Amino acid sequence: MKIVVLSDIHGNLPALQTALEDIERWQPDQVVVNGDVVNRGPRSAECLNIILDKQANEGWHLLRGNHEDFILYCASIEDAESKPGYEINQFAHWAYNQIGEDKATLFKDWDEVFSWKAPDGSEFRATHAAMGNNRKGIFQRMSDEELEPLISPPPAVFVTSHTHEPLIRDVGSSQIVNIGSIGSSFDRDRRPCYGRFTYTQSKGWQSELCRINYDYADIERDYVESGFLEEAGAFSQLMLIEHRRAGGLFFRWAKRYHELVEAGESDVTSTVRELLKDEDLRPYLGAPGWTFEEL
Repeated sequence: MKIVVLSDIHGNLPALQTALEDIERWQPDQVVVNGDVVNRGPRSAECLNIILDKQANEGWHLLRGNHEDFILYCASIEDAESKPGYEINQFAHWAYNQIGEDKATLFKDWDEVFSWKAPDGSEFRATHAAMGNNRKGIFQRMSDEELEPLISPPPAVFVTSHTHEPLIRDVGSSQIVNIGSIGSSFDRDRRPCYGRFTYTQSKGWQSELCRINYDYADIERDYVESGFLEEAGAFSQLMLIEHRRAGGLFFRWAKRYHELVEAGESDVTSTVRELLKDEDLRPYLGAPGWTFEEL
């Protein structure tokens, strides 16, 4: 049995297309998409269309991530632009508008867990983050005691995503595999990452993380040509820098500025501009995004 699990595509069409070519060459028996196909990137609609086609024609199994939930939330809000907090969620509303209501409502039918049992009874299980909580990330820094309840009941192989940081780690009788991200890696390696899993009677389960290269100029061009950089709010600038440095920035922004913005004492655009003045971010500024001179 050969299983591929990919996740956190986040509207990165060129990365997805390159991953699909790599997956096709490996010829898996089953492909699981472990959530977050959409949002946080410029080509959510196009990526979703590809994934839905794979589900319909090749039997791909689709799981719901927190960003599918985010889009469902946007679908429930009328006159979003007039509501408090719109600027914080502007990028998600932009993605929802690209996807459209009909396809966004399909997320309600996506499962939260994929499970397959091998002939020896060992379980392979995938879910977007932790069991029962698709926003609870699993990180290398966590102790075994912290991890055990997040994967309970413990399978032979537990596949997770969400953090954009790949890892393979044994906890008790389970192997935990975080397959990283197709669309936006956060481990300082820009290459997309996905997981390959093989079961044989002689060797049991074998896990492998696969990194692939794609043309990073393509995603930057999509930021402009799709309208994402201009229309999705200042957080789109932050997401572009995350792509370039292969590291997350939202926790840094939230720690400094979220309460100020929530209280109406500042706004997203102003605070993102301040954040991008950080010395370690200067090398990643520049067209098509903001330059340091514009901050």
